[in-house]
Amino acid sequence: MPAPNTTVRRSLLVTSATLLSLSVTAPAALAAPTPSTSPTATPPARMSTVGGARLGMPGTQVNLAPGVPVLPKDLTARSWIVSDAESGEVLAAHNAHWRLPPASTLKMLFADTVLPRFPRSAEHKVAASDLKGVGVGSSVVGIKEGATYSVHDLWLGVFLRSGNDAVHVLSQMNGGVEQTVQDMQDHAEELQALDTNVVSPDGYDAPGQVSSAYDLTLFARSGLQKKDFRDYCSTVSATFGSAEIRNTNRLLSGDTDVPVYQGIAGVKNGNTTHAGATFTGVAERNGKVLLVTVMNPEKHEHNEVYKETAKLFDWGFQAVGKVNAVGELVPPKSASSTAPQPGPSTSAAQDPGQAAGTGGPGSKPVASATAASGSGGVGIALAVAGGLLVLLGGGAFLVNRRWPLPDLMRRRARP
Repeated sequence: MPAPNTTVRRSLLVTSATLLSLSVTAPAALAAPTPSTSPTATPPARMSTVGGARLGMPGTQVNLAPGVPVLPKDLTARSWIVSDAESGEVLAAHNAHWRLPPASTLKMLFADTVLPRFPRSAEHKVAASDLKGVGVGSSVVGIKEGATYSVHDLWLGVFLRSGNDAVHVLSQMNGGVEQTVQDMQDHAEELQALDTNVVSPDGYDAPGQVSSAYDLTLFARSGLQKKDFRDYCSTVSATFGSAEIRNTNRLLSGDTDVPVYQGIAGVKNGNTTHAGATFTGVAERNGKVLLVTVMNPEKHEHNEVYKETAKLFDWGFQAVGKVNAVGELVPPKSASSTAPQPGPSTSAAQDPGQAAGTGGPGSKPVASATAASGSGGVGIALAVAGGLLVLLGGGAFLVNRRWPLPDLMRRRARP
C-alpha cells in the first residue's frame, strides 16, 4: 500500500562520513556487576561503566572549563544525557546508567529490532489475538479487529501516536510478543545496552522493565542509521484510516507552551505512571547533530520533559567543540569485534575530580526545521548535502568513529 498522500514528513538523508577508528573497550571491563531490575528511589552508588567510568558515577558529570557554558540550573530529571550523535562523545550526563522504567521510549528498541523485517507495502488483516495483552489505559492509534493495514500504516501508528495496539500487531507478525521481547533483548545486548531489561515490547509498565538514559540514546543512535526509522520518527502528521494523526513529540509538532525546536528531527517520547515522562530527541544546528535523553523530571509541569530537553539541547549546541567529553556511546558488539584497536579512550582520561555539580539535580551541514508541510500531499523536495553512504552489507553496523547521520529538511509552512 503506498504512503498516504497527506502524510507530512520531514525526510532525512544520509551524508558521507570519514571512516575513523572506533574507541572500543571490552564490554566485560566496562560493565558493572549486574544490578537489580527494580528501579530505586535514589541512584545506586555503583552503576554500569559502559562508555566510561564517569558515566557510572551518581550525580552530574561535566568538565567545566573556560569557555564552556554552565549547565541549566533548573533541571529536575532523575537522569539525562547529552551526546554528539556522530562522534559518540558524551558531553554531559546525570545518572546516565540509572535503571529506570522507560515508558514508550522503549519503542525505539522495538522499531530498531523489528522494522527491517517487513516491507512497508506488506499488509496484515488484524485478528482478535493480535490485540491481546494491550495494557489498560495504553496509548493506541485505533487498530480495528478484522481491518487490514499496511506495515507502513502500522509504523505510523507506532511513531506518531505511540500506539501499543500497533506494536502488538507488529509483534504478532514477528512471531508473537514473547519472541519479540527476546529479539529486543538480544538486540539490546548487541548494542551493549546492558542496563535494559525488556518485558513488554511497547514499554508499558511491567515489573522489572527498565532501561537507562544511556541505553535509550544507543537505541536512537542505532535506529537513526535506518532510513525508514528516520522517516517515521520525523513525520509530523499523517492520515491513518479516515483520520489525521499528529506526532505526540511536542518538540517536533509543537504545543501551546512548547514551540517546535529549531533543527529537531525526532525521535520518541513516552509517559506512564511509573516511568513518568521520558524523551529522546535528535536535533541539528550548524553542522552538529546532538542526541538528548531525559527521564522522569520531578517537576510535574505540563510538557516539562520537553522543556528540560530543549534547555539541554541549547546547552549542548553552545558546549560542543568546547567541552571535553565525560564518556562515549559505545559501538555495537559486531562493530567493535572487527574494528581496529584504538589508543586510550578520551573518557578514560578524564579526571573524576573535574565533575561539576555531582549529586545535584541537575554530518555535516544540514537545514533546520521551521514549520509544517504544504497541502494536497505534495512531497517535500530533497537535497543531498553530498557524499556517499558507507555501508557494511547484510545489514551490519557501520564501523567508523563518526557514524553518518541524516540531513534534516526544512518543514515548509502551510499556505
